[in-house]
Amino acid sequence: MLVLQSRLLVLWSIVTKWRYIRMEEHTFSANGIDICTDSFGNPKDPAILLIMGASASMLMWEENFCDALVEGGRFVIRFDNRDVGRSTCCPVGEPNYSMQDMADDAVAVLDHYEIGRAHVVGASMGGMITQLVGINHAKRALTLIPIMSSPDPAAVTDAMAGKETRYNLSPPSPAVIAAASAGASLDFSDRAAVLENRLEMFRVTTGSAYPYDEASRRVLFGREIDRANNFASSQNHALVVGLTDRWHDRLTTIQIPTLVIHGTEDPILPFDHGEAIAESIPEAKLLPMPGVGHELPDQEVDKVVRAILDFTS
Repeated sequence: MLVLQSRLLVLWSIVTKWRYIRMEEHTFSANGIDICTDSFGNPKDPAILLIMGASASMLMWEENFCDALVEGGRFVIRFDNRDVGRSTCCPVGEPNYSMQDMADDAVAVLDHYEIGRAHVVGASMGGMITQLVGINHAKRALTLIPIMSSPDPAAVTDAMAGKETRYNLSPPSPAVIAAASAGASLDFSDRAAVLENRLEMFRVTTGSAYPYDEASRRVLFGREIDRANNFASSQNHALVVGLTDRWHDRLTTIQIPTLVIHGTEDPILPFDHGEAIAESIPEAKLLPMPGVGHELPDQEVDKVVRAILDFTS
């Protein structure tokens, strides 16, 4: 009996290690570009594809978040969008693609892992790409989960210019606009200046629920800067919004279960942006994060992971 128990413990140890294995990052070619990706967990588990937002690499899907999803029995994939991390970069100021192309890239990642359908989770601009996956590649998505996102980012610039839009959406806060403007003249060869600018941008996007953790952000952003093929090219994402045809009038066609997660104090894409997504997609659910800004604080990870696991069960 003791021998049998010992063998079972060894077998369980092997299974456990397999379930929590991290596949090292690697690059593959699709859609005329190179895409860098990595994954966590057992490929036989239901897949969650994580799509990060503007000017941010896949590192912003932090490992504690990925590990928590794996512990819930999910196979987690993250990747660098075009112009960030180790994926293909365009010259600064010259992006040759739209978010429609980025949605195609997301599907190419699924193809690379030989996954037919996945739960698609996107943050900020990644949440916009998630919506486009639901519209253009409906058969590849089991669920859609846009976090701190918008159904029509161009409506923000229109609202600021006094133009009429379908959605009367709130613009970014003055502090966010000021921080973004400061980055326009940034010397990207000056690592220290780039890092400080990024720290300031994230400081002004933090809500009141939790203090800004500058120490951990400094380490994370430093890794992003040092790892990037060309960190300056990440600024191209701001231009890509203007290269993307509006999709808000097609959201009513989505028949995929959708969970919208949004901070109530988001100063970039205020809470009414999340409400607009939930109102536009039939039967979508909305999960507010009280006091949270344009962020996913460590203190909210358990709540968000629990909500994602419940919704994708």
